[in-house]
Amino acid sequence: MDADRGAEEFRQAVAELQEGLAGQGEIRPELTFEEEPPPRRLAPYAVAVAATVASSGGTAAGAALDEDAEIASGRFVLLFDPAGQPGWDGRYRVISYVRAELEPEMAADPLINAVGWSWLTEALGNAEVGYRNISGTVTTVVTQGFGSKQDEPVSTGFELRASWSPMTDASGETELAGHLAAWCNVICAAAGLPPSAPGVAALRPPRRRRRP
Repeated sequence: MDADRGAEEFRQAVAELQEGLAGQGEIRPELTFEEEPPPRRLAPYAVAVAATVASSGGTAAGAALDEDAEIASGRFVLLFDPAGQPGWDGRYRVISYVRAELEPEMAADPLINAVGWSWLTEALGNAEVGYRNISGTVTTVVTQGFGSKQDEPVSTGFELRASWSPMTDASGETELAGHLAAWCNVICAAAGLPPSAPGVAALRPPRRRRRP
């Protein structure tokens, strides 16, 4: 594929993602999107978008939250190489990141990492998009203060990092908006929001006290 054709295909892919973002903004008003500088060394073409979920002073799973507290965030990166790359099995590669806060008792659950990974695979399945060569990690992070910070409360967090290669369908389409929607559903599940598709269990965010 020559450079002009590659640039045009990527332009169309970006346009599809932008349409997908607009649709997700209607379906998931709790999500706030923002374009970010994409990585420059991983592929000839790349685009990146970040998303956050804030409590807006509401409640989730019966827990009072700080007003406008960020309870989950993520990043979605689409890479495109007209020549493909080893390990991609295609010309596109998605890199995703999701982070959310956890209640300490949930962070101690030995199954929480497996549950978190299932959010992604189930979300991709519900979106009915094909993918290959998925890989990633799920990490539970516990932060505890010492010394002058010993009185600060212990905080626990959940982080999911994953990448996969979107497959093309019979008509040659990659359904990139579906991959974006799956990522959005994972962020919302991590934030404790009700799923937009059946079969994906949401995670309760940590309990917080309102600011006086």
